[in-house]
Amino acid sequence: MMKKNILLTILLMILFSGCYTTALVSTQNNLPEVNKAIQISTFELDNYTDTPRAGMRAANIVEGVLLAKGYRLKTHMSKSINSLEDARNLAQEDKSQYFLIGGISEWRYKTGIDGEPAVSLKLNLYNTKNAKLIWSATGSDSAWGDSSIGSTAQNLIEKMTID
Repeated sequence: MMKKNILLTILLMILFSGCYTTALVSTQNNLPEVNKAIQISTFELDNYTDTPRAGMRAANIVEGVLLAKGYRLKTHMSKSINSLEDARNLAQEDKSQYFLIGGISEWRYKTGIDGEPAVSLKLNLYNTKNAKLIWSATGSDSAWGDSSIGSTAQNLIEKMTID
């Protein structure tokens, strides 16, 4: 009986471990320390998905997470940028020391019985003065079928921005 319970436990662990995954790659350096004198300009993330406005949705969550950590932000959600230089120029106009851009490559519910949420995105933080990349993180996450895309994205972004 003991062997059956152990085998059943192992099988359940294998089954359920496949239902939730996170992958994360980040640069060695962290985000700058929170400092009220530092401001970050943020932009809508480029949307590489079939989901309308996924870039704006993800950027909104990124802003919320950064604000909760204590960063000062200047948002440019309504302005379209076509290049790194466009973002840099707007950040310079704001007198922001940094600007954050990126992209979203997955923002959907997987097909199937449970319809698990799946999110993949990339964030890049640049120094406004010289457009040098300061920090970058790329992450993917999926969760249980009872989770939302928003909560899955928020959990991923929080992991990506850990100091």
